[in-house]
This record gives sequence, structure tokens and C-alpha cells, in this order.
Amino acid sequence: MPEPLAAPILVLATHNAHKVEELRRILGPRLDGIRLVGYDGPEPVEDGDSFEANALIKARAAARHTGLAAIADDSGIVVDALDGAPGIHSARYAGSRDDADNRDLLLANLEGSEDRSARFVCAAAFVAPGASEGTEVAFEHVETGVWEGDVLRAASGSGGFGYDPLFHPQGEQGSAAEMTAEEKNAVSHRSIAFGRILGIVRGHLLG
Repeated sequence: MPEPLAAPILVLATHNAHKVEELRRILGPRLDGIRLVGYDGPEPVEDGDSFEANALIKARAAARHTGLAAIADDSGIVVDALDGAPGIHSARYAGSRDDADNRDLLLANLEGSEDRSARFVCAAAFVAPGASEGTEVAFEHVETGVWEGDVLRAASGSGGFGYDPLFHPQGEQGSAAEMTAEEKNAVSHRSIAFGRILGIVRGHLLG
């Protein structure tokens, strides 16, 4: 009797433990038959000029390093009154890569502004490697998700990470940090982006 085929592997191309946990919750139930693994290889320089470009940089680097299919995202908060800032610089907005510092700077830069409209944006990239390590990628695809809302005047809630305590999603009573993981993962920018790319991932890895 032939042995069962090993499950195809998908690398989660991020060193952010919060993102790994969130991606496992979002992707795990929807990618049955695919093994999700973390990534501990070198971090690429994220020098793209858009969320889509940076997501591809990360996914390409992981695919080339591991020789396996990889998925990555680049996400951040886009604030209208700040001409789209922090945008692609969200994670390092204050220079320290500390979530609390980033939130404090955002509040300081919005002080006195009546326009608090904002949105979380996520670009999700899937990359399949070439035939051998170091070769060009064989396939890549990107999808984007947007979560509309506004910026609160003070942090609220202890859940989530990043700017979640300051982000008030449209239609919600409190901040993203006051939602349960299940509630957030059902409607967030990351859930939308990865939901749009899942069919591509399944088709490529499962045939």
C-alpha cells in the first residue's frame, strides 16, 4: 500500500510573533492539508514604496532562502489628516519599532485635528520559488485588504498589537484591541487580504 503524500509546506515569512499567531488563526482552518511553518531566516531590507512591494520582498526572500512556497504581508495604518502617514512606515514610525512609541507619536501628530479618518491596509503576497535555491521565483501573486475606521483620541483595550488600541473600526463600539481575536480575524484588513489570496495558494500547493 503506498504511503500517504506529505502535506505541502507554506512558510509564514515574518519574524513578528504576533503576526505568526494571527496568521495561523486566519489561515489554519482555511488551508486544511497544508502545513504552516515559521521563518527564521535572514530579514530582507524592506525598501519598497508600497505595501504590495514590501510584501513581495519578504515573501521572495523567504521562498529563495528555504526553497519552499512562502506567504507574507505588509500592513500599516493610513491616516488621512497626515497625508497617508504612517503608511508603509507604520512599524518604525517612531524610530524605535516599539508599539507604544508609535502610538504616542501618532496621537501627538494628530493633536488638534478633527479629521480622525483612517484605515488599516494589508498586502498579502504568495511566492513559489524557482527550481533551486537562489533562482528567480516561479510564481507570485498579491492581494490587498482595507479596514476602514478612525483614530481614537486615547488608547483603549489590551488585545491585539500595533495600532489596534487606537483604531476604531467602522461599525464597532470600541477599538480593535477590544475585539476578540475571532471577531477581529473575521473582518480585519489582514483577513480580507489573505482571504482573497487563499484560492491561489490552495490551487498552487494542492493542485
